[in-house]
Amino acid sequence: MTDTPILWLRVATALYAVGLTHSVLVIFNRSSERFFRVALNAFCVGVILHTVSFTELAIQRGRLPLDNFFQSISAFALFTAIVFLLAYWRLQFEGLGLLLFPLVFVATLVADLGQPVGTWANPAVRDAWLLAHVLLILVGYAALGLAAVASVFYLLQEKRLKRRRELGWLGKFPPLGTLDRVLTHSIGLAFVCITLGVIVGSTWAFVESGTRWIRDPKITVSLLTWGFYLVMVFLRSAAGWRGRKAAVMVLVVVCCSAVTWAAHVGLKPLLVR
Repeated sequence: MTDTPILWLRVATALYAVGLTHSVLVIFNRSSERFFRVALNAFCVGVILHTVSFTELAIQRGRLPLDNFFQSISAFALFTAIVFLLAYWRLQFEGLGLLLFPLVFVATLVADLGQPVGTWANPAVRDAWLLAHVLLILVGYAALGLAAVASVFYLLQEKRLKRRRELGWLGKFPPLGTLDRVLTHSIGLAFVCITLGVIVGSTWAFVESGTRWIRDPKITVSLLTWGFYLVMVFLRSAAGWRGRKAAVMVLVVVCCSAVTWAAHVGLKPLLVR
């Protein structure tokens, strides 16, 4: 059986990565209309190649390729991408790309990891890859922790202002505008680092344990938590959530992250191997 379907799928994933780059630049206010067009064109070519991959696999199997999780997530990513393009051409809502570019990329990347590969050629590379994953997640959690602190301060300051109380010890905190800017930058940094951590970690787990990695409950929890991060960034950047809504949203995501961290307590034995 030919491996061209997985080849087309991996090329499509690389093209979807341009859309992910656009989303990251939007988060840090570095994107432009011109780059969005580049990302959208790359995304369109990716959808075409993804469709070719899906069609070839369907012809090879003689049925819709929905036999396992990896094939199902590939189909989900493809149809999500098609729906996004139809919605964009109809509504011209660029902000939707901030949500769906990363979602389609990560879903397709996970679908790519359904084809086993050889193990690590060098233990040093394996350890470095794992270390990069851990460092990215730690930086992301640190940024999220800063966002959580800023959120608590924001809610306290807002409550004081509404009740027109004296400043007291709250007068030592930054004003609401400053806290909101801290939220914006820390949320963006947390999302970027954790997204890269998910990409590196999923790839490491794939090489380390083949396709068994996707059945690990810790992976499921991590991907669901990443989904919460993505929704948080979308609501913040594209839907315009600011102030109290954004602060409460950050605290909810912090709670989800705490669950994820607890689920990964078993990571320590891997680091000391």
